[in-house]
Amino acid sequence: MSRSVSAISLLVPDYDAGIAFYVGKLGFTLVEDTPLDDGKRWVLVSPDDAAQTRLLLARAVDSVQQAAIGNQAGGRVFLFLRTDDFDADHERFIAAGVRFLEPPRDESYGKVAVFEDPFGNKWDLIQNRS
Repeated sequence: MSRSVSAISLLVPDYDAGIAFYVGKLGFTLVEDTPLDDGKRWVLVSPDDAAQTRLLLARAVDSVQQAAIGNQAGGRVFLFLRTDDFDADHERFIAAGVRFLEPPRDESYGKVAVFEDPFGNKWDLIQNRS
C-alpha cells in the first residue's frame, strides 16, 4: 500500500492574492484553478512539477476562518520549503519582495531562514546538509 499527503489546505483572504504570492513571487506552479459553486475555486499550487505535496489555497468564507488566516500553526513556522540551492532562492525571494524575519543561519541539519507570506504564515526556507 502506498500513501502520501497530496495537499495541505492553506487559508487565504482571496484566491488571486494567494496565486500572486505563491506563483508570482515564490515561483510555484499553478497546478489547477477550477471554478466551483458559490464563487469557490479549487486552486492548487506546487513548488515544482515533481513535488508530491501541493497547497490548496482556500478562501476564508466566515469570521472563524478569516481569524485563522496566517495563524494556522499558532504563530509557529507552519510550512517548510526545501531547496537544493538556498542562496539562489533566498536572493530571488528577496528580489521579489518576500519578507524574511531573520538572516540565514547554519544549523546542524542545514541552512535555514524564516520568511513570512503576506497573510502571516511563517515558512522555513531550508537546504539540508548533504
